[in-house]
Formats: sequence, C-alpha cells, structure tokens
Amino acid sequence: MKEKNGTAVFEFIVLGFSSLGEKLKIFLFLILLVTYLITVTGNVVIIFIVWVDRRLHSPMYFFIANLSFLEIWFTTVTSPKMMLNFVSVSRTISLNGCMAQTFFYFALGVTELALLVVMSFDRYVAICHPLQYTTIMKQRLCIQLVLGSWVGSFTVMSLRMLLISKLRFCGLNVINHFFCDNSPLFQLSCTDTSGVRRVDSILSSTIVLSSLCLTMLSYVSILFSVLRIPTATGRQKAFATCGSHLTSLAIGYASCIVLYVRSSENASLDVNKGVALLNTIVYPFLNPFIYSLRNKTVKLALRETFSLSTVKLFPNL
Repeated sequence: MKEKNGTAVFEFIVLGFSSLGEKLKIFLFLILLVTYLITVTGNVVIIFIVWVDRRLHSPMYFFIANLSFLEIWFTTVTSPKMMLNFVSVSRTISLNGCMAQTFFYFALGVTELALLVVMSFDRYVAICHPLQYTTIMKQRLCIQLVLGSWVGSFTVMSLRMLLISKLRFCGLNVINHFFCDNSPLFQLSCTDTSGVRRVDSILSSTIVLSSLCLTMLSYVSILFSVLRIPTATGRQKAFATCGSHLTSLAIGYASCIVLYVRSSENASLDVNKGVALLNTIVYPFLNPFIYSLRNKTVKLALRETFSLSTVKLFPNL
C-alpha cells in the first residue's frame, strides 16, 4: 500500500448511528442512558457491599469487586461519547482524544480478559481443590494476580500504542463507528498499515484465544468435578452457576473473536458496530447480575446493609 498525500487531520467526525431517524435516535439515547446508569450503579453497589461486609472478604468477591471497578471505566470509555453523539449536532473528537479512547478501550479490555482467567482459576481451586483453597488463594497471591493483570495489560497495550501513534492521518476524517476502534483508524490512515495490521492482528488473536483457552480449561475441569457430585441438587446448583457464567463469557469472547481475531481488513464496519455494542454495552450491563447480584450471600448482605442504613437515617420509623 502506497502512502497517500493530503492535509494532516487533527480531528475526526464520529458517524456512530447518524443514519437513523431522529425519533429512533432519541429512543436509543434513552435506552443507552438507562443501561449505562444501571451498569455503573450496579458495579458501584457491588464494590461498596464487598468493602463493608466481612462475609464477602474472600478471594472470589475481591476479584468480582475488581471486575466491577474495571467495568465502570470500560463502559465509560465509549458510552458517554456515543450517547452525546445521538443528541449533538457536532460529533467530532480530537486526534489526541481518539488515541486516548482507543488506548483505554483496549487496555481495559485486555485487563478484563486477564481478570476472567484469574476468576476462573479461583473457581477451579475452590471447586476442584476445596481443602487446599485457603492455602493456595492467600491474600498476597490474590493481590499479585490482580496487579499483574492490570500492570501487564496496560504495559502490553502501551507498546501497541507506540505502533498506532506512528500512523498519520490526512484527507478523510470520518470514522464509521461509534468510537475509535482499530479498523476504522487503519482505513483512514494515509500511511502503509500492512505491518501494523499484521502485528495488531497477531497480538489481538494471541491475547483473546490464550485467555479463552485458559478460562475454558478451568471450566472444563470444574465440569468434570461437578459431574462427580453425588447429589442431583448439588449438581443442578453448580450447573446453574456455571451456566450463567458461561453465557456471559460467550457474549464477551464471541464479540472479541468477531471484532479482533478474524481478519478486519475486509470486515464490514456496520457489522462491527453492531457486534461492538454487545462488547461495550450489553456485556458490562449483564456482569453485575451474573457474577454478584443473583448470589444469595450478596443479596443478604445488601438487605442487611441497606436495612441498617435506613434505621440509622430514620430511627423513628
């Protein structure tokens, strides 16, 4: 691919879903706003309840609280700007803002994949090696696993951004997406992107598929362990829990594979926009309910905490 010449671009126009009718835009804006508020509120509640309730001071809830913290920022990277574009005439984003958005989107996304591996390992140890659980999953190891996920992911994505930052943009400045994803940026670049595309594809595929394999390895081991449970009630309860987790994982990993593992050069950006909604909106929205708010211990902790708060605020009731 030969380099193109043209006026340097320092600002992009984000198309988003601009082709939709005005009434549909307002409807989608309200749906996305409610979804975003529920997602953030649900995750904040989980972090708060894990912090204040001693019964939830265990490795599993420590990891869930970290996932909730991450989900707040992951959905905030793209959702507010996307919602603003539904009701705003100006749909521009600066080059620096675009680079920041793509960096945090991928850095937080990779961190989430790493945390999912850690959480599946925690469940593997808890179910397959219950007697050694407290010995293996010590507080120090839990902190190291979480820090390793965050630091390792942000370090790898920082190296990726060194490649992305070398791209030059000139001429066309219209992004056919609702955020600064890699595919539209590659298409708009006026420099040769073949090398960057290749490295980005290999890196993305390696991260997503290795994370998927490690996560599924833990769940397959859990499955065989569950099948050895003597009582039908115990097996049914374990399958119900694992089933909801696997549903969430299927949405997250399937969208990542469609977006970043398959060849993106000839992929339809309109299709990518639809799939990206699953990744950025639906998946973060479902996680608080799947991993925490359906849990009996969490429900009990919530009821007791808010009942105590009500008594303190309104002692005469």
